[in-house]
Amino acid sequence: MMNLTDHEKNEIIKLIEKGKPLPDKYRFLLFDDKREVELIWNGKSNEVTNIVLPFQVIEQVDEPRAEKLADSASFGQMDLFDTRGRQKSGWTNKLIWGDNKLILSSLKNGAMREEIEKNGGIKLIYIDPPFDVGADFSMDIEIGEDTFTKRPNVLEELAYRDTWGKGADSFIAMIYERLIIMRDLLADDGSIYVHCDWRVNSYIRLILDEIFGTDFQLNQIVWRRSTPTGGKTKSKMFPRDYDLIISYKKSEKNIYSNTYLPYSQEYIDNFFTHKDPDGRRWASQTLGDYSDESIAEFERKGRIFVTRNGSKRLKYYLDEALGILADDVWVDIKNTRQEDVRNLGKGISEYLGYPTQKPESLLERIINASSNENDIVADFFCGSGTTLAVAEKLNRKWIGSDLGKFAIHTTRKRMIDMQRELKAKGKDFRAFEILNLGKYERAHYIGVNLNLREEEQKKQLEQREKDFIALILKAYRAEALENFKTFHGKKAGRMVAVGPVNLPVTRLFVEEIILECREKRISRADILAFEFEMGLFPNVQEEAKSKGIDLALKYIPREVFDKRAVEKNQVVFHDVSYIEVKPIVKKNTVAVELTDFSVFYSQDSVESVSASLKDGGNKIVVENGKIIKVSKDKAGIITREVLTKKWTDWIDYWAVDFDFENKREIVRVQSAASGELEEIWTGDFIFENEWQSFRTKKDRSLELVTPPHEVTTGRRKIAVKVVDIFGNDTMKILDVTVK
Repeated sequence: MMNLTDHEKNEIIKLIEKGKPLPDKYRFLLFDDKREVELIWNGKSNEVTNIVLPFQVIEQVDEPRAEKLADSASFGQMDLFDTRGRQKSGWTNKLIWGDNKLILSSLKNGAMREEIEKNGGIKLIYIDPPFDVGADFSMDIEIGEDTFTKRPNVLEELAYRDTWGKGADSFIAMIYERLIIMRDLLADDGSIYVHCDWRVNSYIRLILDEIFGTDFQLNQIVWRRSTPTGGKTKSKMFPRDYDLIISYKKSEKNIYSNTYLPYSQEYIDNFFTHKDPDGRRWASQTLGDYSDESIAEFERKGRIFVTRNGSKRLKYYLDEALGILADDVWVDIKNTRQEDVRNLGKGISEYLGYPTQKPESLLERIINASSNENDIVADFFCGSGTTLAVAEKLNRKWIGSDLGKFAIHTTRKRMIDMQRELKAKGKDFRAFEILNLGKYERAHYIGVNLNLREEEQKKQLEQREKDFIALILKAYRAEALENFKTFHGKKAGRMVAVGPVNLPVTRLFVEEIILECREKRISRADILAFEFEMGLFPNVQEEAKSKGIDLALKYIPREVFDKRAVEKNQVVFHDVSYIEVKPIVKKNTVAVELTDFSVFYSQDSVESVSASLKDGGNKIVVENGKIIKVSKDKAGIITREVLTKKWTDWIDYWAVDFDFENKREIVRVQSAASGELEEIWTGDFIFENEWQSFRTKKDRSLELVTPPHEVTTGRRKIAVKVVDIFGNDTMKILDVTVK
């Protein structure tokens, strides 16, 4: 207050009495903030979440299946003794599904931090956050020769709309908090690379300056994405063809290795102009600052020659040259599609159809420059998994996360492919596990005014939730009920519970429903949700069944937000998918045949699309579990072609665990009594992925029967997991007796 004049003091008092905000100048006068430059945006807060949620392992891939080993001439009939690459012991790589704010906070403050620190800490973080403000985040999925545009599910859409749909300030607020936690997670000698383009690069640079400090900036790398093709002949501005990758270190002692690029042929021809009798090329180089001892060693090796004027020079051999030191302008790495064109002759294709996918060569340069072998590399917007695949290839440990189920599934397939590739080459690899957050804190419902006082926000939140539940019950044509802990309504003799709008239904949520069913002797119940936690069913349904409860899980369709569809009773709540399989038991072996798979999805309708199509146009829709291509010819005639002609068209991936109850799912949580970490069995088991078959862009075939798997006699449970083309997983558990 000593810095304020009487006029300023009076102005502050008047503004406070009127409940008006103080001008920004008073923040610096009152609080002695020494920052020279600071980025300010609406709703800026230095508060960082410190929530700790337990990670649940829902799937583990230790060894990829051997690919037709007996057919390989180099291995003969050594089926039982595969001597190729092996699973490394120790650290298990981690692929985590969920909101990365909660994931980051739980990694920083929870039990897994100890495991990370024992393995040296996170040495490198690379992130490529979706920075296209206003993007719709749809995904293109191949169906035969056609492409279907899958809209994001409601949870993804709400999260993305909150982050990018409200303008730049919402994106900045999102990334600011996450970058603070990432900095805290980094090892002292760690560094971070943030990928962005012209839309947000100025904001990102200022945020990183504020979080890491301007003295700790490493580079602002300009990556030119493509080679000019001559395709564009006119533009209203110079065409944009670069991204920025901004890198910072956490402290003075960061890891860094120089990168060298190969010389051009022109440079070689102009500089390495001499040849030895054996054809070895060299350039003439001055001895410069070399010591007498070094010169004597060069002479001993015949590396010194004498020029016509009698001066001594050094032979600098091309095959010993490191190359040209790479700088911060990268023009030699092309985007993924152009990389594929360059690799056509080699039979190599990276592109997975993921819209923001980056080339592996880009990540190779970053990972090689700022980490060493066996270091942990992390990517918390992992998308299609490029960072993780390259980290595995370069013998790094890794942690990856993403909000989208489709991203997690794409990455799972990619990492299994990488394991198979390394195994075939005789190189070692690491197991990886798929995790999610076992318990969620209920976040603010979309639409609450965050500028209100806390008490008013709470009231508005409660009202919004009531309105949301009323909307869902109306669309489901259920009667509203009160005085229940978990149930919101009743329909046709079945109790109805509505899951949260902004979070998946978790095991904890379902267990509370089962508990109330038992307390009040309820035998039939429906759970309605936009999303279910990975690996939740059918285990939780089997658990309910064992307690005399018929539990139905149903997806809430997007149409519930369409008032007209609700009024016309056109909203269909579809059941979760189901699987039919047949075990084949022979002596001491078991094989599994996948015999049926049913889905009940809908996205758009044939009727509405038919009405809106222009002549000559077509669109693909999903209606009642069928993917249908609707076309209108130039004469206005509508035709409908069902693209999913058989049940196998819906399957992208399936896997088998031949001994499902072999490994319990354990979480480490803080004891309420002692405050110490303790291990608790969740009551579930980890799916150990022992065999898998899946489609790739190069190979769309799918095996439907596993090879025989040798087992011990007696009873066992076999788990079969199917992932559909949208990335949603379903599991079935079989009881099998081997005599």
